[in-house]
Order: sequence, then structure tokens, then C-alpha cells
Amino acid sequence: MQVTQRVLIAADKFKGSLTAVEVAERVTAGLRRVVPALEVEALPVADGGDGTVAAAVAAGFERHERAVAGPLGQEVTAAFALRGDTAVVEMAEASGLQRLPAGVFAPLTASTYGSGELLRAALDAGARTIVFGVGGSATTDGGAGMLSALGARFLDEDGEPVAPGGGGLAGVARADLSGLDPRLSAVDLVLASDVDNPLTGPKGAPAVYGPQKGASPDDVAVLDAALAHFAKVLEAEAGPRAAEYAVAPGAGAAGGIGYGALLLGARFRPGIEVMLDVLGFAPALERASLVITGEGSLDEQTLHGKAPAGVAAAARAAGKEVVAVCGRLALAPADLGRAGIRRAYPLTSVEPDVAKCIAEAGPILERVAEGIATDFLT
Repeated sequence: MQVTQRVLIAADKFKGSLTAVEVAERVTAGLRRVVPALEVEALPVADGGDGTVAAAVAAGFERHERAVAGPLGQEVTAAFALRGDTAVVEMAEASGLQRLPAGVFAPLTASTYGSGELLRAALDAGARTIVFGVGGSATTDGGAGMLSALGARFLDEDGEPVAPGGGGLAGVARADLSGLDPRLSAVDLVLASDVDNPLTGPKGAPAVYGPQKGASPDDVAVLDAALAHFAKVLEAEAGPRAAEYAVAPGAGAAGGIGYGALLLGARFRPGIEVMLDVLGFAPALERASLVITGEGSLDEQTLHGKAPAGVAAAARAAGKEVVAVCGRLALAPADLGRAGIRRAYPLTSVEPDVAKCIAEAGPILERVAEGIATDFLT
């Protein structure tokens, strides 16, 4: 078999075990154990969810930290990434589930205010293009908190601000968008998400994703009605476009923050496509003769906009061979083939004990990478 001259590692994180950067490091170590002089290029990727800022920083963006409000209003230190006048802002940095205390959920009261503060910080830093990665949220507030941080006001019958969180939106009587940061009109805001759900209804944010954030069936009903009411009030303020955005793809992303972003004029694009553009994937792909992608679990969700599917699609279009690493494999070879992945290498192929795979993911991944090198590089 012809020796591969250059390998591109473009994998996402193994959630709970390894960051995307660590995945690349471990795969590189395993490959070079078999082919010591191998040229390897690492380009950690993300699909807009948690880990997106880290992937941008690994690709050469500068990390900027700010103190912002967490989902419950507590101060947290969150980061965005900046290169030139392009910023990558990850809503999970400020408003993600990982920002909640262990075991605590707040489906009705968690707010995206801190995400709005991060967007404002990116504007302050001179960003003219903002890639807004959404996913992993603790919130279902339709982006109301984010909009408030950027200058909007949502008032009750007495003219007082409504309570934070999706539950509080049931009390909105009037929306005032006149105070929105004027810089937003001059910025190219890109909503990067791997989901295309509408705001409300059976496929909306509360019904589909609310239970992941601790919402009971009653909570889901309350949130769905509150978001529908919120969109109706916004229609009176912003006109028919507010109703159109509520049913647009991506409106339901990250608890409806997609809806708020669309109101700000954002363009919706699949998260992995945006991130591959931002990270400079095309030139790296051109230099490679084998691409290694992956994530913690290769399953049915992977095929619907997750990072490995996006990497594989782009690589296949360029005529490059792709293999994948993962912790768990739940796709048949035919499904992998249709996605453009020649073969997948799960950690369980060398260590059947799943608990050990989680606890010792790094060393096991190196052994998996040795197998890839033996199969494809020698």
C-alpha cells in the first residue's frame, strides 16, 4: 500500500473524556509510534456547541476572557475567540449546562443574559463578523436574556422588566427593541448550529430539548406557551418577520436563542460548515492524503450535522480518504460509508470495558491510532 505522506486530524472532543485538542495529541502519538517520521496536521473541530471557542483558539485565534452573568445570574468567567475582525462566540461559555451547579437545573428561570454580554464584548473588541455557536444551553428563554443584555427591554403590564428565564416570558406585555446596540446592524452575525428546530410546537425548543435541561412535562407546556406569547408580542414590535423567524430553521436552537439571533439579523448556517470555513479546513484538507475525524459517540445523531459528518462530507468532495475514531460506535458500516467514512475505530475495539475506555481514554486512543497507522500508513 502506498505510504500516506500527510495526515490531517480533524476530530471533535470525546465529551467527558478528552478535549478535541487532546484527541489530536493522542492520535498523533499513536500514529508516530508506528510511522515515526509521519507528517501530521492537527485541526481540532467543533460544530458550534461547547468546545467551539477552544477549537478556534487551537486554530490560531486569540482567547479573550470576560466576567459575565451565568445562567442563574452568578458571575462566571467566559471566553470568546478573536482573529482580526472575526470573533467566535460560544453561548455555552456563558449560558451552558456546565455553568449550573452540579445536579441543579433551572428550566424556567435560566437566562441567556451572559451570552448577550459576550456578544457585546466581541463588538467592543472590534469584531465585524461574529460566528455565534449555540448548543449545550441551560436555557429556554428564546434569547430574551441575550437581547436584554444588548439593549432590548421586555416589560410587564406595569412597565417593569419581566423575570429572567423562559417562564417569565408569559408576563411580557410589551417589547422595546429601540435600545439595541446600533453596532449590530453593521456586523455579519452567523448563527452556527447543528439543529434546525423551530421555536415552538412538537419539534420546538421546549418539547425537544427542555427535558434535557430538567423540564417536566408541565414545565415544557409552560415554556412552549410562554415562547409562543413572546413571539406574538415581538410581532407587534418588529412586524411579520418576528412570526417568520419563529418557524425558521434554527429558531429553536439552544433553548430558542436562535430565535433571538435571527431577530438581530443573523444568518443561519450548519455549525460544522461555518467552523470548517473559520478554522481554515479547506487548505489543510488540500495538503492531506488521509483525514482522521471523530467524536465520543458515532451514532445516528452524528449523521445529522455533527462535526465528523461535516468533515467527512468535505473530505469526500475533495477525493480524500476518511477514517474515524470514537469512544462508542453505533453505526453500521453501510451508514459510515454513506457518510463518507471508510472505517471507524472505537476505543472498545481495544478495550471492551466501557468504564475503562472513559477513565483511560487517552492511552487507549493512542493504541487505536496505532491500528490506523498499521492499516493505512504502512
